[in-house]
Amino acid sequence: MMRRKIANVVMLALMWLAAAIVLLPLFAILARLVMQGWSSLNLDFFTKEPLSPGSTGGGMANSIVGSLILLFIASLSGLPVGIGAGIYLAEHRTAPVAKLVRFLADVLNGLPSIVIGIFAWEMLVKPVHHFSALSGGIALGVMMIPLTARTTEEMIRTVPTSLREAALALGYTNWRTSLAIVARTALPGIVTGALVALARVAGETAPLLFTALGNNFWSVSPTQPIDALPLRLFLYATSPYDDWNRQAWAASIVLIALVLLISIAARIAARPRFGKAVD
Repeated sequence: MMRRKIANVVMLALMWLAAAIVLLPLFAILARLVMQGWSSLNLDFFTKEPLSPGSTGGGMANSIVGSLILLFIASLSGLPVGIGAGIYLAEHRTAPVAKLVRFLADVLNGLPSIVIGIFAWEMLVKPVHHFSALSGGIALGVMMIPLTARTTEEMIRTVPTSLREAALALGYTNWRTSLAIVARTALPGIVTGALVALARVAGETAPLLFTALGNNFWSVSPTQPIDALPLRLFLYATSPYDDWNRQAWAASIVLIALVLLISIAARIAARPRFGKAVD
């Protein structure tokens, strides 16, 4: 009995140690960001445009708005395709086409983002001979498709078969059963997967370098180059100006806060379906 108690204490200590090792880099990164960038988080940062190189001050208002526009375009282009593919995979899981789509979705999910950026440049930017917010949003939307599809498939599989059979027995068609009964029941989980996919692409930089390009001025047109927080962060972090370096740290804080808010929204969306299971 004593040996079992000692083994139990040792294993619990090892698990706590592993958890601490996982959390330590996160807290170290957050602490570094706050120390380096907190002083640059002021009203000008959220309301003004970037200044010319070497000037002190300015902000990233256009970058913040640009990121929101890009995420909106990504949601419009990626989520319907991903959710539709997920419903198909769940409803026809043994079909040869479903197996192929599932395999390709897994491959696409593992592709480096820079490869997707080059593909988007070749297909969306090169033919029209200019960069645009639309091409950047679509590139991010493509990255959202495989994760949304696989999440939607898994969420629909959790719906009891009895609900589907009851709807069919009442005269519902297959497509109406899938959309009105099955998808509606799994909606909180589907929304959670969509928000997780959105949080994943919110900080992507490589695809935007080949598509949205960036813009020092206000631009809300989907057909023109647009700025984004990851692009501005990359530019400022690699610049030789100290003030731009400090603003890059501040942009990192804002970007992490955006991802955190999306992640919190995902957890809230999951609660009606899974209750305390997500905690």
